[in-house]
Amino acid sequence: MRASLVALVLALAVLPARAEDELCARKITVVGRAQSVRAPDFAEITIGVETKAPGAAAALDAASKAVEGIVALGRELGVPAGDMGTSAVVLDAATRVVTRPNGTSSSEADGYRATNAVTVRLAEMGRLGDFLRRALEAGANRIDAIGFGLTDPDKVEADLQVAAAQDARTRASALAEAVGAKLGPLCSLSTVGAPQALRMAAPMAAKAAPGRRVPIAAGSISSGTEVSASFAVLP
Repeated sequence: MRASLVALVLALAVLPARAEDELCARKITVVGRAQSVRAPDFAEITIGVETKAPGAAAALDAASKAVEGIVALGRELGVPAGDMGTSAVVLDAATRVVTRPNGTSSSEADGYRATNAVTVRLAEMGRLGDFLRRALEAGANRIDAIGFGLTDPDKVEADLQVAAAQDARTRASALAEAVGAKLGPLCSLSTVGAPQALRMAAPMAAKAAPGRRVPIAAGSISSGTEVSASFAVLP
């Protein structure tokens, strides 16, 4: 009796899988695609100070003092403390080339060069140019990078995957209709690779001079994703 009951349970468990295999024996597999173009909602700037002094401590102190002014500016603009962080602190011995009267030249020590940089994430995009100008006035002389992004990329990705799945069903339905068949239920669904986001970014600038508002064009962020879907084909 127990053996018969076990056999019946196993048969019931196998039936749905067998039915699904039979249903999906004839299927259409398509790739659905979705893209979106959005304006970025935050900017990330790496800005800093490069100084030179006879002594190592003096060079580093001068760079650090100027960076303190940049951080204070960020606080004044309402940037949260978690959106500002040190990105680089570099101290190198500086050298210079000395040319002698006989035409020969050599390098000799010429103090120290220090660089201190901070990365600031700015949500108020309209204040980006003003922030850069005021940071330069506060002592910054390096703009190492400016990038743009989306605050909630996961939501963008989820919306794109839903749109790509809908596109896959539309494509499969059109193919089935073209051959005189009827589209059945979904057999399988999977993403194809990782979603891609192309971020527009301003080119890097090694040096910058104060005196005017810095014009910045944020551009747009193009995102795209693909899904692979298989649907059963009914007679």
